[in-house]
Amino acid sequence: MARVVLVSDMLRGFFEEGYPLYCGIDAQSIIPNVKKLLERELEQNSKIFYLCDHHAPDDPEFKMFPPHCIEGTAEAEIISELSPYPGEIIPKRTFSSFYNTSLEKKLEALQPETIVVCGVCTHICVLQAVIDARNRGYEVEIPVDCVASFDNRAHFFALDYMEKVLGAKLISPKVNLPKPKFEIPDSWLSGETADVYFPRTVEILKKEGINPVATMEVFPSRAGVLCGMEEVKALLARVLPEDNREVWALAEGESFDKKEVVLRIKAPYQSYGTYETVYLGILAHCSGWATAARECVNAAQGIPVISFGARHVHPSVVGVMEYSAIVGGCGGCASTVGAKLAGMKPIGTVPHALIIILDSTAKATLAFDKHMPPEVPRIALVDTFEDEVRESVAVAKAMQGKLQGVRLDTPSERGRVTADLVKEVRAWLDLEGFKEVKIVASGGFNPERIRHFISQRAPVDIFAVGSYISDAQPIDFTADLHEVEGKPIAKRGRMPGITPNPGLKRVM
Repeated sequence: MARVVLVSDMLRGFFEEGYPLYCGIDAQSIIPNVKKLLERELEQNSKIFYLCDHHAPDDPEFKMFPPHCIEGTAEAEIISELSPYPGEIIPKRTFSSFYNTSLEKKLEALQPETIVVCGVCTHICVLQAVIDARNRGYEVEIPVDCVASFDNRAHFFALDYMEKVLGAKLISPKVNLPKPKFEIPDSWLSGETADVYFPRTVEILKKEGINPVATMEVFPSRAGVLCGMEEVKALLARVLPEDNREVWALAEGESFDKKEVVLRIKAPYQSYGTYETVYLGILAHCSGWATAARECVNAAQGIPVISFGARHVHPSVVGVMEYSAIVGGCGGCASTVGAKLAGMKPIGTVPHALIIILDSTAKATLAFDKHMPPEVPRIALVDTFEDEVRESVAVAKAMQGKLQGVRLDTPSERGRVTADLVKEVRAWLDLEGFKEVKIVASGGFNPERIRHFISQRAPVDIFAVGSYISDAQPIDFTADLHEVEGKPIAKRGRMPGITPNPGLKRVM
């Protein structure tokens, strides 16, 4: 069944400065994301429709908005960046993509499985397109990094409404990670980290001369986001015989359901029997961290989330914890080892220690700027000595245009970071001419608190999340034998034989 993409009002009148309804830098920022979306969808043979404002000179809409995108003018042209992507143009004269247009009949002919809506403005034409599509029974997806508005508060309200009231699916940006290189420790290979009965079982089978080709299936106790599979594959590549193995798996970062088979191993049992504890433990913790990260990312509705949880876990697992957070959708992490696994650079600001030692937030930030490489973002921590608003403005002035962001991390003793505080800092930075300075909010954030800030229209540019991700409950995984030498078999309560899952792909 076909997929359809509705591209709403990606027109010069909304994306170029100088026109009366120019939507600003937020609209500009979605252009590369929409291009990637269209490339992906065209590869799947999806149908693209460009829904374009095409007003008459005396259009009734101009009683509310300035005259814009009048038919035949440059304003009504699709932006040049989208010209390489073929699609059918459908003119419209109202907020609705369906009312008095040809779209409805075209969709009836196509019978699409899913309609994807992107473009501007989130709370006007995009929202109306979603309402119209959902009222007609279509499944709708909104890639949150492919919609924008001139009104940030209305943008987030519309996203929340489309998800919670209309039942549309918000799609967070996918993180494309390079294949990480995982080293498998000798202690894993020797069986030292296994439940002792597994190496004992392999020892017994060796002495009995029994080594059947057995099929093991792995499934979770609850739904979540899969992570750790690349590390499991690295382990299995070391221990399974190359000429007698089959491994089927879901991909890193894929969502899974309760009891869905995520991994199937078919090989001589002695080659992998010792390692059940290891691969279950990898999947349990990594998937727990990735799932918690995805919950935060979904709550943030397109605002970047970064992982700040390294201080809450043992240093031996910092790398895989923060890598897992990035697999779950975080845009970065604070530790070098985690960032290296994810093919990124670590993200950090300035600690309280440097500010206290230098006795000034401005001095500390200037010293940071003096000695750190230019590619390191200049983000100041602004809650050490002074009121956050005053420190933000003071540091911005001291940095003379080089400050890229401020981080609010007010301790609980002072009431923590609040939505109103973020609004106040933003207002004063804007008033003093520092509109380009972004606001990073940290300190006790979880999905519920992120949603609260979104609902309050707090202008946070980045959420930094620590313990909610690092302290996430592992997802229990279970491994069961389902075939021995081709014979279906299982313990009581489980079904013998291979469990079908078309989502599995052969990886080895």
